[in-house]
Amino acid sequence: MVTLWMQWSTTAGVSPSDNRWSRAGLNQVSFLPNEWLRDAFLRLQVSTAPEPRILVVDIDEASLGELGPWPWPRERLAHLVEILLTRYAARGVALDILLPAASGTDGDLRLALLAAHGPLVPAQAFDFDFAGNRPQPVLDGYLGGAMAGQAGGVPATGFIGNFPGLARAPHVGAIGFIPDADGALRHVPLVTRFGGKAYPALGLALVNCCTGRPALAVENAGMMRIPYARDWRAYTVVSAGDILAQRIAPEGASERLVLIGSSSLGMGDRVATPLAANRPGLGVQATILSALLDRQEGRQPAPWPGRLIACLFALASCIACTLAFPRLSAANCVLLLGASSALWLGLAYVVVPHDPVFAPVGPLGTNLFLLAVAVPYGWQQAQRRSRHLLQTLRQYVAPAVVEQLLRSEEEDPLRPRRCDVTTLVADMEGYTSQVETLPVEAAATLTRDFLDCLTGPVIDHQGTLDKYTGDGMMAFWGAPLPQAEHADLALDAARAIQVRVDELSASRVRQGYQPLRVRIGIESGAAMAGDFGTMFRSIYTAVGDGVNTAARLEQVARDFTHNVIIGPGTVERSRRHRFLALGERLLRGKERATPLYTFEPSLQASSTAPEQAS
Repeated sequence: MVTLWMQWSTTAGVSPSDNRWSRAGLNQVSFLPNEWLRDAFLRLQVSTAPEPRILVVDIDEASLGELGPWPWPRERLAHLVEILLTRYAARGVALDILLPAASGTDGDLRLALLAAHGPLVPAQAFDFDFAGNRPQPVLDGYLGGAMAGQAGGVPATGFIGNFPGLARAPHVGAIGFIPDADGALRHVPLVTRFGGKAYPALGLALVNCCTGRPALAVENAGMMRIPYARDWRAYTVVSAGDILAQRIAPEGASERLVLIGSSSLGMGDRVATPLAANRPGLGVQATILSALLDRQEGRQPAPWPGRLIACLFALASCIACTLAFPRLSAANCVLLLGASSALWLGLAYVVVPHDPVFAPVGPLGTNLFLLAVAVPYGWQQAQRRSRHLLQTLRQYVAPAVVEQLLRSEEEDPLRPRRCDVTTLVADMEGYTSQVETLPVEAAATLTRDFLDCLTGPVIDHQGTLDKYTGDGMMAFWGAPLPQAEHADLALDAARAIQVRVDELSASRVRQGYQPLRVRIGIESGAAMAGDFGTMFRSIYTAVGDGVNTAARLEQVARDFTHNVIIGPGTVERSRRHRFLALGERLLRGKERATPLYTFEPSLQASSTAPEQAS
């Protein structure tokens, strides 16, 4: 990292927090939601396990207080490097420090000789001011350490190099960064191109110089994502003052790669990272060096096709939701998308270390879009379902039953299903003789008034009106919603029908017309109830043996003085009525005689258990 920010600020006119670095025209401004999510994963995955390959020598506040303020004499810097290479047996040393001007002292020569013949890698910084924020490019000192035959690299507009003797070193590393739009450092130019030559980053130069292995190949010479796999606490950090005084045991530094820099606030080398808002730039260099060592040793996470995984997951989520949405309520659609998002976050957590360009927010954006579709779609489905229910049942079912159906979570409450129902069939006796002598208007009025006497009690007692049969009606209880007392409700409706027909008959008799009589048949049993409509007409009805029996009982009523004939199934299910047995009758279509019942002569319903009279 650039340690002498104050010197560079004077020369180049920039500061550590100057976001003009992010305007380099390199299309590296991150999609911030993706980066925020990646940063959260990094903070969860970061390791504090010790990094044994690297030693960080910090020119910290204690060192400056003990040995004097910065800048230190070049002899002291040279002495620090010599102690590390000799007494502490360091494998190599990198200076995260800029030395653009010669001091004219023996220290310059000692540093130049150490860099030319020993494992010392000095630093040089590049500027990326493609937005043209400075009238003149930054050109200070001398560049060195160009990579022969290296293609590509991130182009730079200026630089701060070293004094001539140090610039002639065979290995020199760059310490330039391009912050993202939010100011956080997530990428580093692994190779920088300037003046037609390619220059390695500081960590890359140190790895190639001092590990004793073949040079690390750089196939993608653009921006490297800094993995931040290790926290600052994972690195062995010692004070420069302790090294100079040799207060540290040599065994702790032997065979390590050493980074010399500063975490001192006064030196200005502080940066924002995904792990913390204020970290030493020296820690970023240690992270880069650690990642490059992992790459050289084949220990970096295996590459995964993160973008392909994200696309496949988003596609699978779209397909699953497309198939599920028509079958789910809006609330369940939201729960499904929530579960999908949680599953994706778990998968993305695993994928992030394996793909530096992976965008974990993509499938979440897809789910957000699906959510924006699911809620209106669920509302539209509910509206369509409500309209269908209303259109089919409003004229046939009690309003309270319709409201319960609309509130229910059942996918299709009108689909045919087997139910236990009680059927009531009612008809006017002698209808033809009643209307044949009447004018058309009077006949229509009689029919309408009689059907009203039948329909009102059915609706009032939560019944479902099946159909009108000219001068009669069929209704049932127990569907589309189950009713525990469907038999008693049907019997209550039959009593109410008798009362209303008697009132209508008395009124007509006073007007000089013939009296009216209603015949009612009631039976209970299993039936198939549902929407049996076609594309031309929709009808909600019930079919079954009990339905047919109720119709036969209504016809049998003409042979009795009793208006209501009740079948054995209804008698068995009733809990609030008393009955009078009428004997047995072989009904049309039946193989065995059917017991017949009617209400006890008492007009009041009993609250005791059912009692059959023989």
